[in-house]
Amino acid sequence: MREFFSSLTVVDTHHDVRRNIVSLRESRNLFDDLSADPAEQAVAQQVESAVKPLHYHSPTPVIHRPFEEVEWFNAIGWPFQHWQSSRYSDGSFGVWYGADSVAATVYETACHWYRGLLLDAEGYADEAVAIERKVYTVACDALLLDLRPRVAEFPALLHKTDYAFTQQVGARLRREGHPGLLSLSARHAEGLNYVIFNPATLSNPRVNCMLTYRLKGEHVVVEKRPGVTWRKIAVADL
Repeated sequence: MREFFSSLTVVDTHHDVRRNIVSLRESRNLFDDLSADPAEQAVAQQVESAVKPLHYHSPTPVIHRPFEEVEWFNAIGWPFQHWQSSRYSDGSFGVWYGADSVAATVYETACHWYRGLLLDAEGYADEAVAIERKVYTVACDALLLDLRPRVAEFPALLHKTDYAFTQQVGARLRREGHPGLLSLSARHAEGLNYVIFNPATLSNPRVNCMLTYRLKGEHVVVEKRPGVTWRKIAVADL
């Protein structure tokens, strides 16, 4: 591990990256199962808003708008408050993952979605199932450690399933206070992944596009416009 860290360089990053999350194309009323009366549903929404703590504080509170909190939490804050095991975390801390293009986010997330079907929903992997997602554009301003030159010597950085080495890397960087790192995508040959440990380096989330993933036979079909194929990914490549 000491040899790995001994010759790392940094990249001064000041540009937009893409973040791909589960979302719905059309919002749904979460309280319609409590009452059919719109007035009563509105009261329930007001009660929830009154007791729900803010996750985001606008740097300009005079012009703060409620939807800013929602966009920030969805695009940036969620993984820092809901920890889970991933390539660069053993689940004991949160990590934010983004990519340099929408395509790279699709290959990364389609892989996890398909494998989730195999592991968590036995039998569904053979049926026509679908999931809706949203891609955000997020500004990243950080001095990131550049892992790209180390991939040839340390192929474990891009291993498809074994995250033991990368979790050690992530644990040290997070412990020492580094804001994040830049690496090649393990799923998309042309993609770059941005791995962020400090949410303060991320800002200005904006909706980029909506996507639908459909499992059809041996392919994951990706649609930007419902019913129109944008990309088709063979499950054998995931």
